[in-house]
Amino acid sequence: MSDPRLQAFLAACRDRVTSALEAQLPAPEIQPESLHRAMRYAVLGAGKYIRPALAYGAGLAIGLAPETLNAPACALELTHAYSLVHDDLPTMDDDDLRRGRPTCHKVFGEAMAILAGDALQTLAFRILASDDTVPGGAQARTAMLDTLARAAGSRGMAGGQALELNALTSGQELDLVALENIHIHKTGALIRASVRMATLARPELDPESTDYLDRYAKCLGLAFQIQDDILDVEGKTAIIGKTKGKDRAQGKATYPTLLGLAEARKQARMLVTEALTNLRGFDERADPLRRIARYIVDRDR
Repeated sequence: MSDPRLQAFLAACRDRVTSALEAQLPAPEIQPESLHRAMRYAVLGAGKYIRPALAYGAGLAIGLAPETLNAPACALELTHAYSLVHDDLPTMDDDDLRRGRPTCHKVFGEAMAILAGDALQTLAFRILASDDTVPGGAQARTAMLDTLARAAGSRGMAGGQALELNALTSGQELDLVALENIHIHKTGALIRASVRMATLARPELDPESTDYLDRYAKCLGLAFQIQDDILDVEGKTAIIGKTKGKDRAQGKATYPTLLGLAEARKQARMLVTEALTNLRGFDERADPLRRIARYIVDRDR
């Protein structure tokens, strides 16, 4: 990451949300200790915290102070962390390493990892439901709860994962439309929710601005997944401990396998360009969102 302004912004977001998460996660000394240790292990670590950063960045773009969005930022990261814990399980992606260290089930066992994921997801909803400092009041929090539930459920992350598993187990050959549908749900739904939840904190925001930010997030979510596929082909995922080329080994359809590496790169950059186009009506307060979009296709891990 070569942009010092983006580095500073992401570092500030990481510090803000990890401090809030530390306060919300049960202490490791509280019973059941093993479950609480597993939850903290899964959430607090070397993550990039992109989803909270998107929520904070979208909030800045529409005039909200970052600290007012701590509750949705925590809820987003807890939901993301739960999905990673479950995705890493032997019955899913079967990964031994995550972010350069053993996955949750390798440290705490499969059963405890499943329970940790379950508890992280429910904690996300409790935080959103109970934090009355969120701008917009109870109505905004209710809308955020609905947004997060949709993004995480059968029409979002869980549904995208199910579509991918069905394709793998049935030997179905996916075309580009089917692959895009999977990733709009599996990866894109929570990224889109990250921006959406910030706009919900300003109920008086004009619908046009809300729509532009939503389109930005939709483009970004797909670009993020394409770049992940590219890094898998290039073996860059090994940098953070993921198995090199694992998607290829499992026979998963990816953008490079369907389009070729050069065309996949082109597609990712086109999506980022489209995302940035949707920010043209916003002033310099949206610069963190612009920098995140460029980072998505420039990152090497």
